[in-house]
This record gives sequence, structure tokens and C-alpha cells, in this order.
Amino acid sequence: MAEFSLPANSKVQPGKSWPAPAGAKRIKNFKIYRWDPDGSGNPTVDTYTVDLDNCAPMVLDALIKIKNEVDSTLTFRRSCREGVCGSCAMNIDGSNTLACTKAIDDVKGDVHIYPLPHMPVVKDLVPDLSQAYAQLRSVEPWLKSETPPPDRERLQSPEERAKLDGLWECILCFSCSTSCPSYWWNGDRYLGPAVLLQAYRWIADSRDEATGERLDNLEDPFRLYRCHTIMNCTKTCPKGLNPAKAIGEIKKLMVARK
Repeated sequence: MAEFSLPANSKVQPGKSWPAPAGAKRIKNFKIYRWDPDGSGNPTVDTYTVDLDNCAPMVLDALIKIKNEVDSTLTFRRSCREGVCGSCAMNIDGSNTLACTKAIDDVKGDVHIYPLPHMPVVKDLVPDLSQAYAQLRSVEPWLKSETPPPDRERLQSPEERAKLDGLWECILCFSCSTSCPSYWWNGDRYLGPAVLLQAYRWIADSRDEATGERLDNLEDPFRLYRCHTIMNCTKTCPKGLNPAKAIGEIKKLMVARK
């Protein structure tokens, strides 16, 4: 029987434990993935016990408290703290979401925090999104028009504008793409739900005049058609969007033009 071994430094090991302050009564354990590219060891999961009576309610608040008061080496991305920038996307309690909108009390038991899955890790909770952004650039997510621009804005009817609802709200956190098994298996060629939703956002825009060119760009066995409607993307989206529907609309347009 064939034997398989994991790559070096790929097995997660137990890490350090950081106890709660003396006298803390309402405590919660945060088990956080740690990996330092400058080190030579395996990743670890460190345990931080936090006094919830002295912590704001969101998971991001706990991470900031840990970094500021317990362990300054903990590394993660964050910016707006309002669920609109997508910076703090990570895997919390087994699901991809935003740390700034995930309430600590929503997690029963210990809070397990990992970086977005199936992405190279820069450090700790910071994934390398270089490939995802390169794929985003490939769909040219900007208005393309040969018509000379008007003196003011390009007008849309209310009905035309309504077609963009559920698309423009995407914050590119990539929670959906990194929850998609098809993207895990074919991420080098399949664009993934986040990028395809962005592609459809411009296909659906009445002001854009490059629909045929955009569809030509997606006509590929892998770039679009690796989607198998698993629906993880829609289930995990922290903004309540439906990337699977957007992908389905692109496929319908592909059929309609043949």
C-alpha cells in the first residue's frame, strides 16, 4: 500500500497557552493558528484566555485585545471594523466570515480561529491573496464603453440599476472563494465565486458595452465551468450575497448567445 507524507512544516502542533488575568470570572478560550515564516517549525495553535468582562463583543475586538495586551506578535488584517472592507476575513468556528461582525457569544465553547483555508499563509491569520487579485484583474472589473462619455453621469433607469443589487455590495473578502471545494481543487484555473460575481456585476451593468468580450473571456472549461453549484459560497457570504446565482446568470447568457 502506498505511503503518503505531509510536506515539511505542515502539521499543526499544540502551542503556547496564555492564562486569563487574575480574578477574571467570565472567560473564553481563543485557540488561534500561529505560523511565523521566519521560523523553522510547524504551525501551532496558541490558546489565549480572555476576560470577556473587559472585552468588546466581537471576535475582532478579542484579537485586538490579545495583540495589544497579551501577545504583540499576533498578526492579522483589519481596517474598518464595520463589515465593509473585508480585511478581517478568516475562518472562525469552522466557517469563513468577518471577525468584526462575528459576535463572540455566537460561538459555543472555545473560539477556533484560522486563516482563510486553502490559501498560502503570509503569517498567522494573514492569507496571501495575490492569486485572487490577479484573477480579479483578469476580468477587468471596470466600466468599458466605446460611447463618448456624457457631460455628466451615465444614466440608468431604476430597473437597470436594480439589476446590480446583490452584486455591488461585494467587499472582496474572498470568504466565498476559499469555502468553495471547486476553487480548492482548481484555484489555478477556476476563477472562483468572488471573481465571477465581480465579472457578472459588469456584465449586468447597462452602461457597460463589452458584454460579448467579457463572455468570450469566460468561455473556458475551467474559468467558469468548474462551478458545480455546491453552494458553500452563498452559505458563507458575510454580506448575504448569492455568488452561485451570479455564476448561473453568466452560464445562462453563454447558452443564450449560441
